[in-house]
Amino acid sequence: MNDQKSRCSWCLGFPEYIAYHDEEWGKPVWDDQIHFEFLILESAQAGLSWATILKKRNGYRDAFANFDYKQVAEFPEGYVQELLQNPGIIRNELKIRAAINNAKRFMEVQKEFGSFSDYIWGFVGGKPIQNKLKKGNPAPATTPESDLLAKDLKKRGFKFLGSTTVYAHMQATGLVNDHLVDCFRYSEVQDY
Repeated sequence: MNDQKSRCSWCLGFPEYIAYHDEEWGKPVWDDQIHFEFLILESAQAGLSWATILKKRNGYRDAFANFDYKQVAEFPEGYVQELLQNPGIIRNELKIRAAINNAKRFMEVQKEFGSFSDYIWGFVGGKPIQNKLKKGNPAPATTPESDLLAKDLKKRGFKFLGSTTVYAHMQATGLVNDHLVDCFRYSEVQDY
């Protein structure tokens, strides 16, 4: 990409990564289905690179019912066995079972709070935290907010969502703005 825009350095490498950075990462999300999609993808990432997951995103979309949490919650054992053979996703049984479990827990949170979005945004006071990161000053791996959220998710029975994974979710879905201040997206995501 040769458009001369200043970007966060982590996204440079291949076109899908740049497009993800430019169009999605850090944009505040209030849609429950999008939150569920990122919960599946980020829990699948544990121990892997985000680039690996992005390359398999369409495989996940196909395998996980277009991220429809109601359908995922009802996946039968036979389908779990099919998923373990699916090269379009990370074939880790614990992560696959966690996604199904988390779909069930996700709906419990919706029932209690009205939406998953209302629940999760409550951990940042309902509006994005605006960090002011500069080159050479990387984003933290966890924060007190991600620690609290991860602890609460664990208490509610969610799996594969520790504080580091939860903070990645908060970054991806705009609960925090961790674009570098000189990145063209820093001010753009503030306007949502």
